[in-house]
Amino acid sequence: MTDVPVVNALIFACLGIGLFVATFGALAKIAPFDLWKEIVEERNVAAAILAGAVALGVCWIIATTMH
Repeated sequence: MTDVPVVNALIFACLGIGLFVATFGALAKIAPFDLWKEIVEERNVAAAILAGAVALGVCWIIATTMH
């Protein structure tokens, strides 16, 4: 990438966050129910745990790939 480590870190951070947002958005579209409605309005703890587990899984994959 570049010779400046800080710039490299910023580039990879932006790429990682963008990839995470895109993947989590795809999950919300693929789910057979409205994920945000279930979590916020219905207070469905299982849906919140599912969303959190997927978020952590995607972040771990992105971090491992970029490391």
